[in-house]
Amino acid sequence: MAAPDTDPPAPPRRTRNPELHRRAILEAASQAFAERGYHRATLRDIARRAGVTHGSVLRHFGSKESLFLAAVPGTRDIDALAEDTREPLAARIARGYVHRLESADGNDTFVALLRSAADDTGSAAALYVAMQERTDEVYRRLLDEHDLRHRLPFVAALLVGVTFSRYVVRAGALADMSAEQLTADLTASLDALLHGDSGTENPPVGQGRGR
Repeated sequence: MAAPDTDPPAPPRRTRNPELHRRAILEAASQAFAERGYHRATLRDIARRAGVTHGSVLRHFGSKESLFLAAVPGTRDIDALAEDTREPLAARIARGYVHRLESADGNDTFVALLRSAADDTGSAAALYVAMQERTDEVYRRLLDEHDLRHRLPFVAALLVGVTFSRYVVRAGALADMSAEQLTADLTASLDALLHGDSGTENPPVGQGRGR
């Protein structure tokens, strides 16, 4: 007896998952920026790595700069810094920073930005300023206006210097420290910057040291 004619089963419908695509793009961007730096990484290469179209990358992030800022772990995780109050701020900053950079094994996106700064100073400067604006939004909830203006910039400069010494050129005393010692010493340095006695609250312009 002949089998009845039946239509073949319909192929499974492909479901669109914007959040899955977004995560894939961020992961691909982190890899591309870390390997190639900001200047040489392209949106088309990132799209190829993520398995999506170039248009999909633009729909999710709008521009290469916006994608970079979204892919930088420090700006992604900054909100957690404000929410976690189990330990002092300096300890939270140091612990999160060291954990992130040590886990990245030299392939952190911020490290890539510092490496590529010599090739494209303009882009690096613009991205650095944009990153600072993003983190300042969170620190504004944690610090008063005086500390935001007079202390936080030195916190940022300290972290840039540590990143350059330990994770870019990988030389000197900071590069030789254990992660545990680095965390402890960085915590102490950050605490001094954030909460140390500056001697005077707001010294008048022109009446500082050496005058």
